Order: sequence, then C-alpha cells, then structure tokens
Amino acid sequence: MTDHAFHVCHPERRDTCVVFASPHSGRAYPRDFLRQSALDERAIRSSEDAFVDTLFDTAPCHGAPFIHALVPRAYIDLNRSEDELDPALIEGVPRSGHNPRVASGLGVVPRVVAGGQAIYRGKISRAEADRRIETCWRPYHAALRHEVQEARRLFGQAILIDCHSMPHEAMDSVARGRPGRPEVVLGDRFGAAAQDWVVALVEDAFSRAGLRVARNAPFAGAYIAQHYGRPAAGVHAIQVEIDRSLYMNERTVRPNTRFAAFRRLLDGVIADIARIGRAAGENPLAAE
Repeated sequence: MTDHAFHVCHPERRDTCVVFASPHSGRAYPRDFLRQSALDERAIRSSEDAFVDTLFDTAPCHGAPFIHALVPRAYIDLNRSEDELDPALIEGVPRSGHNPRVASGLGVVPRVVAGGQAIYRGKISRAEADRRIETCWRPYHAALRHEVQEARRLFGQAILIDCHSMPHEAMDSVARGRPGRPEVVLGDRFGAAAQDWVVALVEDAFSRAGLRVARNAPFAGAYIAQHYGRPAAGVHAIQVEIDRSLYMNERTVRPNTRFAAFRRLLDGVIADIARIGRAAGENPLAAE
C-alpha cells in the first residue's frame, strides 16, 4: 500500500507478530518546502534517518510488514504527537506547558534540524501545519495502528520495531568511561513500552550479529514507543537506534563502503527478530 506520505510493504505470507516501521527515513522533499527553507539540500537532510528504509526493507521476506515514511522528518515528524505544536514556528499557536521537545524546536512540525539549524526564515501558518498533519501524520498513524492491531488479532500480541539511526557523536557522553562504544540503542521507555523478555531477545539478536547494544540511554523511545507500547495488553514497542557511521558518511549523507555488508548483517538480525515474533505468536501468553 502506498500513500504519498508513506509506503507499506506486506509479506507474501504474514507469519510473525513483528511489525517493522521507519518514520524518519523519508526523503521526498516537496519543492515548495525546499523553496520555503533557509537550508541547502544537504543541511536539510541532517536529521533524516537516511537509508534506514533500505536497511530494513527485507523485513517482508521474513514474514513481517514494513511501513516507512516517504515524507521527510524536517517536513513533518511522525514520531511526535500531533498536538506537539511549536508556537515559535506556527502562527496562532498559544504558549502552554513546557514540552522539552517543542521548546528545542523538535515538535510535530520541526523548527530546526540537527545541530539546531533553523529550517525556516520566519513562521509558517497554522493552516499549513494542520494540512501536513491531516495529509501525512494521520494517514501514517492510521496505517501503523492497523498493522499493529492486525498483528494482535492474528497472533495474540504484537511487537513493533521502530527503526531509527543516530549520529555517531550521540554516544560520546554515554561511551565515556565505558569499555566498547554502543552501536545500537534499544528504547523501551524503561520497561513501560515492552516487557523485558521481548527486549532481551531483541538485544540478543543484535548482539549475536556482533553489535554492541545499550538500553534507554541516551534514547529511551519517543512518541511511537510511548503511544503504541502497551505490554500489559500484549503490544510491545521497541525503538531501535543504529549508529549511522556503521553504514554511511554522515557529512555527505551517502552510503559508505561498508553499506552492503552492514545491510546483509542486519538482514540476519531482522530474520532473528521475526523468529521471536513467530514464537511469541505461537505462545501469546509467553510473558506470563
């Protein structure tokens, strides 16, 4: 299924309760938006999870649906609540209680990209913000919600793997004083979004591939993990952050020489995670 804002790729035979999603890898930048922006074409891509859609696109080969954004994060952030509106960017939005994401310019319609670079020269209209939410945010979440609910219906529970990438420098403070710099961060909102047995098995899948894994620091999971993760109801949501330097040149936003090999490595991880979902689907009370 393809919408202008996202694409859903379904497996020929759905046999696992895992759903893979990538809300930040879209790179279809509207021309009007680029003309509106103060940034050049490379700078505006700095907060994009570039190539994550390609890294995870073998998920349907392993029996799991994969939904990924086509619209870019700088245009609309699908990993924010639709009411996280930034009064510093959007005309007519009243200032309300403090939201650190909105205050830093990272609301549902972002004001900045990586490094705090301003996207716009001024404000945008409330009508424009509402239009992006109506035409991009809501259809994406309707599709994601459907896939999660369908997994729950078919298999008794659902495991949502929310796929992201992180700048290499994001781990500088975490890695300081620790042996081995983490390359993957799993966020389960400290147990609120997924039960530990699920997170432990996903962690093992990455670890067996030779990747160093950390949990919840510095990324514990944002809106999607918080909103969809309902472990008591059999819906587990895990945010996955992968160090971009493993497969791309962050400065040029291009795949590096290790890209193909890393994609093959990740395909094995995807297969292992799909197997977790098969076992969980066969025994929906496994968490008990």
